[in-house]
Amino acid sequence: MTCKDIGARLSSAFRLSTRPLAVYGAGNPPAGAVHLSKVNRCFAFSMYHMAAHGSPDAIYVTGGDQRGCCPGGLSHTGFMPKPDYIRYFVSTGKEDVRGGAAEYLKATPELVDRCFQALGRVTPPGRYLVVQACAALPDPEPEIRSICCFGNAEEVRNLAALVHFDRDDPFSPVIVPWGPSCSTFITYPAGLAERAPVNTAFMGPQDPTQNHSLPKDVMALGIPAGIAAQMAKNLDDSFVIKRPEVAFPDHPE
Repeated sequence: MTCKDIGARLSSAFRLSTRPLAVYGAGNPPAGAVHLSKVNRCFAFSMYHMAAHGSPDAIYVTGGDQRGCCPGGLSHTGFMPKPDYIRYFVSTGKEDVRGGAAEYLKATPELVDRCFQALGRVTPPGRYLVVQACAALPDPEPEIRSICCFGNAEEVRNLAALVHFDRDDPFSPVIVPWGPSCSTFITYPAGLAERAPVNTAFMGPQDPTQNHSLPKDVMALGIPAGIAAQMAKNLDDSFVIKRPEVAFPDHPE
């Protein structure tokens, strides 16, 4: 089953109004792909725009062309070292760093350091990192690392339930990790972070700094390619197909 097939099956079965997106590495960007900065400096904003609005079909970043890209996103995809100011900006701020600007997402700069250290090394998947709509993937397909699906709460709950369908561990198949939105959508499910859990789907984002760019009823699931393939295979035996009235009940106004 190709990733294009998997994306189509998941989109249809879960009644997604957004396009599933594939993440992969490449020696060159695919035909028609645009640099991330042509959409927005932020991966999360750009990916939701691609999924919800149908364009562009593909975006890319590379270490050799960092213009107009969020430094945090580039560091979380392995294309540049983590900026030194991040430890302060994410936590309490520091007067002589970016004018004291802070996000107050972590209690202390030292805690930020430990969280980033826990990721291990972050390695790009290739010379270029490409995010492309599953439906627009070329033939033959590249080696897909992961798929990102956006949906409302009901749709993402159902996706998560299907991840659990053939798993005996009640805790680790789906988790909500700490980190920027691009980590949930790309870094962790695509296996770019050395110590990210394997065979795990990542729900989120829990990053409130993206609340301004994502609709308040939208979440996402970053799914490693192998898990996505197994989900597509399990569909016919699962509640999604056998009990659609449970998965998608009528909600009275």
